[in-house]
Amino acid sequence: MFGYGYYGFFDPTIVLVAIGVLLSLAASARVNSTYARFSRVRSMTGMTGAQAARELLRSQGIYDVEIRRVAGNLTDHYDPRTKTVNLSESVYDSASVAAIGVAAHECGHAMQDSESYAPLKIRGAIVPVVNISAQLSWPIIILGVFLGGFGSSMVSLGILMFSLSVLFQLVTLPVEFNASSRAVRLLDSMGILRGEEVGYTRQVLGAAALTYVAAAAGSILQLLRLVILFGGRRDE
Repeated sequence: MFGYGYYGFFDPTIVLVAIGVLLSLAASARVNSTYARFSRVRSMTGMTGAQAARELLRSQGIYDVEIRRVAGNLTDHYDPRTKTVNLSESVYDSASVAAIGVAAHECGHAMQDSESYAPLKIRGAIVPVVNISAQLSWPIIILGVFLGGFGSSMVSLGILMFSLSVLFQLVTLPVEFNASSRAVRLLDSMGILRGEEVGYTRQVLGAAALTYVAAAAGSILQLLRLVILFGGRRDE
């Protein structure tokens, strides 16, 4: 009555969603605890996140990017549309090694943009399509089930649209890892961070990278669930 692999009203594929949620929560807890730990370690140079960001951009000959303060905690981001490195209140004025690391990471994105780093350009190009497909994928899948059953072309279209979100998450990984790599390398070579401070910042950025890995894993698990739920019941 309920198809193979289903027991009463229990959907065993929900375990995949649970795994994704747990991965996300674990990664979030890790980055928050790591940042909190090293936000209490003041850098030897005494530079703030904003000051370090200006020095890093200047060292790379980037003068058309503005450093801005934004509200919130760990809301830091680089906006290629406005050419701005946006630093949260806890990063902009802080002289901690954690704040400097986060600021440097966002500057890494500005450097990618100035060099037309391919993965960054690809990610930016697919953002509009991904935003639309993410909103419409589930409604199309549900509508397809009601109108044509599990094997309908609408269901397949919905799954394909959701897969674009997975692609976005996968493209994001090299973008984020590369930005962190640039950040650590420059902070060390320019002497903005010294000695063990570099290792501390590497830990902060490594923890932050885990959130992107968890997001990608969660999207893949959700896509797998869709394939199992609808692809596996086409012949029923």
